[in-house]
Amino acid sequence: MNIIIISLLLLASLLPHLTFTAHVNVGIVNGREAKPHSRPYMVSLQTNGQHICGGFLISDELVLTAAHCYGSYEILVVVGAHDLRYSQSSDVIRVKSYIPHPDYIPSTLQNDIMLLRLEKKVKLNNKVRLISLPKKGEDVAAGTLCSVAGWGALWTNGPVNDRLMEAFTTTQNQACCQRRWGSHFFPSQMICAYGSGGSCHGDSGGPLVCGNTAVGITSFVSRGHCNSPERPNVYTKISAYLQWVNKMEKLSDFM
Repeated sequence: MNIIIISLLLLASLLPHLTFTAHVNVGIVNGREAKPHSRPYMVSLQTNGQHICGGFLISDELVLTAAHCYGSYEILVVVGAHDLRYSQSSDVIRVKSYIPHPDYIPSTLQNDIMLLRLEKKVKLNNKVRLISLPKKGEDVAAGTLCSVAGWGALWTNGPVNDRLMEAFTTTQNQACCQRRWGSHFFPSQMICAYGSGGSCHGDSGGPLVCGNTAVGITSFVSRGHCNSPERPNVYTKISAYLQWVNKMEKLSDFM
């Protein structure tokens, strides 16, 4: 119950003006438990000891996640975890700098991307690794089989999950995404995907992975149906923000 209450409070504080039928702070439905540490780039963002969002390591001190995952509270980053119940204190790192995209718009979730600079560098090993980003101008084609993962809910309106789950999903045609979501979908900034399983509440900020590359960031899903065929899950298109990410990486030493 506490987890559900925290999720609702987080939603209220992050998106007070959200009126369209999307639900942010999105677990994996119809998925399977991931093989422990098979996705060593995954991190859990937590506040008050509770998982609120996912994220992923792109350097030994930078995490990429969704901008809507940040509010007026401290976020701790758990690295190298599979079952969050057994995370050690050594796996928990404070955030030194929060760097949301300057043009992030909470009411529409445009530019829903954020970098977190960690207080200390992580030690890379078989449980903690980086994931690559797409190259400039490299977009994923419609019909590509990809995957998502997270510690979110296993069903719509369910509680978040302790163990990392994963599911396969397929990228959709941009015109189809536009028809399904209307004015809430921005093709230059977003990707949508649908499969037998997909993201749900608590998976926001986690990566949409195609091959070995993170091409998207989990942003929002249909309010009443976490993996809806009518309104496919929406991800921030990372390739549209590479210039900003690279600039922030270079500036991160001064933040």
